[in-house]
Parts: sequence; structure tokens; C-alpha cells
Amino acid sequence: ALGDAAAADEVLAELQRLMRGDAHNVLQLAADYLGFGLYDEAVQVMQRIAPDTETPAYPMLHYTLAYAYERTGQVELAARHRQAGAAAPANYCFPNSLTDLLVLQSAIAANPGDAKAHYYLGNWMYDKKRPDDAIAHWEASREADAGFPTVHRNLALAYYNKRQDVNAAREALETAFALNSEDARVFYELDQLYKKRGRPAAERFAALERHLALVEKRDDLYLEYVTLLNTLSRHDEALRALEARRFHPWEGGEGKVTGQYRFALVELGKQALAAGNAEQAIERLERALVYPENLGEGKLAGTQENDILYYLGCAYEGLGLMEQATPYWQAASQGLEEPAGAMYYNDQPPEMIFYQGLAWRKLGVEKEAKRRFNKLVDYAEKHLFDEVEFDYFAVSLPDFLVFEDDLNRRNVIHCRFMRGLGKLGLGRPVEAAEQFDEVLALEPSHQGAMIHRRMC
Repeated sequence: ALGDAAAADEVLAELQRLMRGDAHNVLQLAADYLGFGLYDEAVQVMQRIAPDTETPAYPMLHYTLAYAYERTGQVELAARHRQAGAAAPANYCFPNSLTDLLVLQSAIAANPGDAKAHYYLGNWMYDKKRPDDAIAHWEASREADAGFPTVHRNLALAYYNKRQDVNAAREALETAFALNSEDARVFYELDQLYKKRGRPAAERFAALERHLALVEKRDDLYLEYVTLLNTLSRHDEALRALEARRFHPWEGGEGKVTGQYRFALVELGKQALAAGNAEQAIERLERALVYPENLGEGKLAGTQENDILYYLGCAYEGLGLMEQATPYWQAASQGLEEPAGAMYYNDQPPEMIFYQGLAWRKLGVEKEAKRRFNKLVDYAEKHLFDEVEFDYFAVSLPDFLVFEDDLNRRNVIHCRFMRGLGKLGLGRPVEAAEQFDEVLALEPSHQGAMIHRRMC
């Protein structure tokens, strides 16, 4: 009856409003019908979004339509939708449900050469902690279509994190970037992989310089560019690069932009001091105490600035103004003096304890100076062989973790660096240099080890 048709239209309009044009909502509802064996009803629900195979749609919508059509005996329609699913854009497609598993297994059974179905099923398997199955499907996808960059990228992560096959990971990620050299994220990940494998800073910087347009697309990648400038002692350029960009905070990036800002200015201040230009040193060091707004991050409460304060005292000493130097050294001698692990971005840097010791030495209190240097050595020797685990209820982790880190190796780096600082403060430069060299062998871009190695 006419009244029934009008009511049906109202119900359909309300259903479409509730679905909000979101394919995921439609698939969730269709999954309920499929679970009850109501395949025709599932098809009707999904066709509200994908009425024909010419409509670009979420890939899993097409694959699920194919699954439903196959079960109603409409083989040709099933084949058309499988083909449409394979051709649909793969962006932001992350199948995760049990229905998705059945649908993708059905698609592969019908066409074992469906590269995208293998890719999506690989994503599903990796999410469900089945990395070997994921790798097998991603490799099958790569074999069927070697021109899809993301499957190479995913394989790189799996090879590195699950099989510790560094060479296979590097080759896969290099292939992913070669296939799409406009992907800034993959380029960043590739640089991080090179960094983890100890590629020299000059080589990494040259690669970033060749792709400056990509570097400028991401804050984290741009920051790596700045960090490499500082690592290569090109501090003026690092400072100019920082001043030329407005940064935005991101998870895992806390303190890193401001850290490179203060690093550049402290090193420039030290250079001015070494050249006998104390006034310029003071100007640069005082700038390091204030973070410009464009860096996107303020100063944390309790930020340790012992190194800046120590060198400010040295600058005033260079001018013969001891009355002004002494308060800086007194301030530099204070702060947290108990060493700790460097797992999170707001942990106490061991350098600050080292500069406390140097400040006490300037104040003529050698006992307090040595006490801090010995604390560094004692902590390092006690904790060098610790088994380290993350506390996942702590604050943000300080590093990019797409590639899993060896926490025990990181702890060794931290402890050897700390031990080197302690030995340097105690007047044992040869032993200190040995520790810093050990650090640089494990992490060639370790800025702290680089600058304190020069002090040996």
C-alpha cells in the first residue's frame, strides 16, 4: 500500500542517517545479517553505499558484497565486486573483525593471486599478533603485485621487529620509498632505520638534503634534519632552521625541538668562549634559557640547566667579573644529583650532574665535585648489566618506536656515557675517552658522547 511505501521510505531515511554514510557502520550492520545467514538482506544494506562496481568505495565493502553474493549463488556479481575491492584505494583500510577474516579468506580462495586481499589479510594477522602469517600474506601480495609500496613497508617492519632480519628490512623499506618517493613518512622511517644501523651522520644528512621538500612536510623529519646539522657541528645553520619553522607538539617528540635549540646555542656559546669572546658567549647562553614561541613547547617545571649556568659563570669569569660569575656557578651546583635511567623524556640527563660537579669545582669545593662524579661512575657500574623493561604507565617514551628498540643496549649506552662523564670529571680523560668511544660505536650520532669526547 501507498502508506506502507511512505513508512518504508521514512525507515530507510532514518537508517541512512544513523549510518552517516560511514562504510564501517554499514559493514557492522551487514555482519549481523551475515551472521544469521541473511545474505540477501546483507546485500541490500551494503548496496545503499555501493550500488554498483563503478562507485569508488571502501575496499572491504566490495569484498564483503562479493562474499554475500557468492553465498546467494550470484557468482558473476561476486567476481565483479572482488575485482572492485582489489582496485579500490587502500588508504586507511584496516580490516579487524572476524567477518573481515572470513571475507578475505573467501576472496583469496576464489582468487589466490589477489594482491590486495593478501595485503589486507596480512594487516589483519599482524594486528592479531600472528606475524609469521602476516609476513606470508604480505609476501604473497608482493609476489602478485610488486608495485604496491605499502606492502614493502609493512614487510620491512615485520622483518626488523619480528625476525631481526635487518638487511631484509632495509631492502624492503628502500623498495617502498623507491616506489613512492613522495611519501614523507616512509622516508622518515627509512632514515630512522639507517640511524639505528649506525649510518654516519654525514650520509644521512646528504640524503635528507636531497629530499628537502619531503623534510619540510613533517615536524619529526625536519627535526631530524636540524639534529643532524647540530651533530655535524653546523650549529648556526641548525639555529636558523629552527627559527624558520613553527613546530607543533607530537607524542614522543616532547623536549626534542627545544633540546636541539638549547644544544645549538650552548655549543655556539662554548665556541665564543674558546675564541675569547665572552660577551657573545653570554648573549648566546642567555638565549638558550628562553624558548621562542615557534618551537611549540614551553619549558617543563624543574628543567635542569646546569650546563648553561656553568658556562655563563665561565663567560663572566672570562670578563674578570667574578662577583657575577659566582652566582651562576652556585645555581649550576644545585639540582637533582641522583643519577637515573634515561627511559623517558623528562628523566634527569646525567650531563646535569656532571656540570654540577664542575660548578662545585669552580666554587673551590672539590669534595662536592668529586661526590657527584663518583655518583655517576657508581651508578653506571651498578646498572650496566640491568635487564630493562618499559613501565607503560609512565609518561611518553622519548623515541620513535616503529622499529623496536633493544632496551638493554640503550641502557648500556646510557651507563657508559654516564661512566665517561664521571671519569672525565675525576681527571681520568683516557678512561673517559674509552667510555665515550664505546658509546659512539653503539650509537654514532650520540651528541652527548661527541661533545664530551672532545673535552678528553
